[in-house]
Amino acid sequence: MANPKDYRPAPGTIPTEPGVYKFRDANGRVVYVGKAKNLRARLNNYFQPPKTLHPRTRQMVFTAASVEWTVVSSEVEALQLEYTWIKRFDPWFNVMYRDDKTYPMLAVSVKERYPRAFFYRGPKRKGVRYFGPFSHAWAVRETLDLLTRVFPIRTCSNGVFNRHEALGRPCLLGYIDKCSAPCVGRVTEAEYDEIVTGFMGFMSGRSEPLVRGITQQMQEAAENLEFEKAARLRDDLGAVNKVMERQTVVLSTDTDADVIAFATDELEAAVQIFTVRDGRIRSQRGWVVEKTGDEPGSMERLDEGVEDPALPVLMQNFLVQYYSDAVERVRQEEEEDAKLRAQKVRRRGVDQESRAQVKPPMPVPREILVETLPEELEEVTELLQQMRGAQVDIRVPQRGDKRALMETVHKNAAEALHQHKLKRVGDLTARSQALQDIQDALYMDEAPLRIECTDISHIQGTDVVASLVVFEDGLPKKNDYRRYRIKEAAGNGRSDDVGSIAEVTRRRFKRYNEDKLANPDEAAEEQTFADEREEDGVETTGGASSKRFAYPPQLFIVDGGKPQVNAAQAVFDELGIVDVQLIGLAKRLEEIWVPDDDEPVILPRNSEGMYLLQQIRDEAHRFAITYHRQQRSKRMRASALDAVPGLGPARRTDLVKHFGSVKKIKEASLEEIQEVKGVGPKLAQTIFDHLHAEDS
Repeated sequence: MANPKDYRPAPGTIPTEPGVYKFRDANGRVVYVGKAKNLRARLNNYFQPPKTLHPRTRQMVFTAASVEWTVVSSEVEALQLEYTWIKRFDPWFNVMYRDDKTYPMLAVSVKERYPRAFFYRGPKRKGVRYFGPFSHAWAVRETLDLLTRVFPIRTCSNGVFNRHEALGRPCLLGYIDKCSAPCVGRVTEAEYDEIVTGFMGFMSGRSEPLVRGITQQMQEAAENLEFEKAARLRDDLGAVNKVMERQTVVLSTDTDADVIAFATDELEAAVQIFTVRDGRIRSQRGWVVEKTGDEPGSMERLDEGVEDPALPVLMQNFLVQYYSDAVERVRQEEEEDAKLRAQKVRRRGVDQESRAQVKPPMPVPREILVETLPEELEEVTELLQQMRGAQVDIRVPQRGDKRALMETVHKNAAEALHQHKLKRVGDLTARSQALQDIQDALYMDEAPLRIECTDISHIQGTDVVASLVVFEDGLPKKNDYRRYRIKEAAGNGRSDDVGSIAEVTRRRFKRYNEDKLANPDEAAEEQTFADEREEDGVETTGGASSKRFAYPPQLFIVDGGKPQVNAAQAVFDELGIVDVQLIGLAKRLEEIWVPDDDEPVILPRNSEGMYLLQQIRDEAHRFAITYHRQQRSKRMRASALDAVPGLGPARRTDLVKHFGSVKKIKEASLEEIQEVKGVGPKLAQTIFDHLHAEDS
């Protein structure tokens, strides 16, 4: 029995969006499926002290060995996906939501001579097709009652069927035309099979042909003045529409598509595929695979918002492999079904061709929505059209509901890749191995228990900032993160990445030298250092602005190659730092550069040490980008009125409302500024002088 503490997700790693989650046991079997408006808030409830949990919930969390989730864009999608997974996995602990039984289903006994439709709860059996699950038992019975108006399939038990077959007269449902009465030979076996096929086709989602057919028959009956028949068909159409209203859709009902998205980094790629049939999400699958390294640009740095150059090749390989495997599985299923039908023919002596069949669904849809087109679009399209035997459209959605769904799929791919990384780094054995790999590769005397990494972020020399992230024992220590505004090496559209690295390194280790000399017991001096840190353009996180770097890292990483490393080493020499190992992590081939060494150190691509270094570098990159965006947004919101002494927010608002813009305020005369409510002669003179001081 697993301990929930062993597989509890790390704090802050669970998203706050709506979604569906699965608990799995040690064998990978799904034991519980649930949905939530806020995944983080919901899942945290399962990891409370065991004594506070409901007994059945406590049993479930100790039975499970892992938890995973899928993010969706709305609660409707979460509900649909939850039902889909409950239907697919039949989790044992979901009985808490279904009256100690499985969800109510609508079943059809396809192996019987005259298949019957019936309400069912319980484990699935061979020879029975299931539709659902439904939220309530009454929903199954009402659906069945409505559809027997259009498809008069038998619903009686075998005992009732045999009794009326012996009596030679149908039951009440046969007399009121809600059963085709095969028990008395009112329809032939072939005719009854067509009724069953239509019923199962409608329940599988193929509703449009039925609606069109009934509508056309109703119009023809009305034109021929057969008003009773038209009224009956009208009621049949109403029954069909009432059933269709209960089916949750996320796209238009004529949409058959697969939605595919990738999330990648330098070493791995995660792919997610959502299968949409008749506008409903039928299934979701995902994989995380290691890149081969042969893709074009596969080792280049993937900045946020920049598309991976390897995506077209990855997409092409996935499309060919996934659909080829799917078509092969369908072919094998059809062969097995053909053998079963042949056995029926030999047993019953019925012409095989006369019996209607429900073929397995075609795995290649009409439409394949992708984030990036495959490298060889025409060839891939032609191959898929051969598999499908019809037109296939591969395209990138640009707007609307399909684009929104694509964003949801991409979000799930990114989440899957993130969780995959966390599993490797979060495992104690993997972290220990990673630190050992780094120690061996760099010939360090001891494992680097504290690692710091810095990265620079800017856009064409504007808002140049740097980040400093800290990892201890292979895990992020966010309270020690630092953010720097670059002053000396950048500004006025000028940016020097090498100089910025040197500046950050100098400021970080100059502070370390000062902290070594400080008396940590003097609170006043502690506050002095905190004030200086703010004045020096350094920001801390997690409310730890007064916490000092009282000890150095064993390993300091700069994002870059040999020039960046040499610049940082020059700062080390200047400050007398000798007890810190310095390296640079290059962007292209994940090369590790050591000072005064002409050749880089290369770690194996799949080593734990490489994964840890990559995660540290990516965290520094993420943290730097976040801070850069904050500074850029703050600058874009700044106004020339912000620096006017004595002018508060309310007066600034009044001025802009009165004149319409800062430009018109600048063009206004001193008397016109005084006309604004609350602006006296002295304040008006201050505003006028400040706005025109820039021109002088």
